[in-house]
Amino acid sequence: MTKNGAYGFAQGGILWYNEMNIALLRQGIGGGNKAMRMRKKKNLQPRMESCRDCWVREPEAMRGRWRELYPQAERLEVELGCGKGRFTAGTAQAQPNTLLIAVEKVPDAMVVAMERVTEQRLSNVFFIDADAALLPELFAPGEVDRIYINFCDPWPKSNQKKRRLTHGNFLKKYRQVLKAGGQIHFKTDNDKLFDWSVEEIPQFGFTLSEVTRDLHGEGPVGVMTDYEAKFYGEGKNINRCVATMVDWTEPETAEEAAAAEG
Repeated sequence: MTKNGAYGFAQGGILWYNEMNIALLRQGIGGGNKAMRMRKKKNLQPRMESCRDCWVREPEAMRGRWRELYPQAERLEVELGCGKGRFTAGTAQAQPNTLLIAVEKVPDAMVVAMERVTEQRLSNVFFIDADAALLPELFAPGEVDRIYINFCDPWPKSNQKKRRLTHGNFLKKYRQVLKAGGQIHFKTDNDKLFDWSVEEIPQFGFTLSEVTRDLHGEGPVGVMTDYEAKFYGEGKNINRCVATMVDWTEPETAEEAAAAEG
């Protein structure tokens, strides 16, 4: 922490909160549409500092060593975009033998999640602010058992598809940190994103199971996020699937094939 009370930047492209960074994220720069919807929180920095016990500010230093934070952990799971932390806290409470690392780029949301976890005295959850594309810099190969992607930004325009967290470019990143047989648990209320995702995911070495387009059709199932609880109350259908990583060799591009022949 600097003398003026702002947080500095870490190396390697990981973005750390300082006053300017928080202002940019609140404007939606780097935070997707979620940042635009999030109300500003009063006294944000001191509130985040009060949750420092569950806030990992230098996640790169923990690569390959995450279980040191919770030695009794039998599993390591990562949640991408934890929002206000209802799912985070509920999952950590239901799975005390699991170490859960929650990733959130919007500080006004993450502080609520951290306070929720702190109030419940959960010791198996830690928070970081980072981009999903940086996961291989934060976790060692095979270190992660499961990745949760809950209600991510759908990026609906065709020229935005590479930003979707279920795009092949991200899936290849997930493969670098998941153990053999590791899983991605994906939930969304966006039907078009889900339809696109169930076509995209198997192309990158994952088999799909538990595919449903109405998860709570016969009553609530599993731990819900805040958005999910709201949608369920409105009668909105929730899509969900589980993607299990299998052996896979990335096909050669036309350019690579031509170069090999040459």
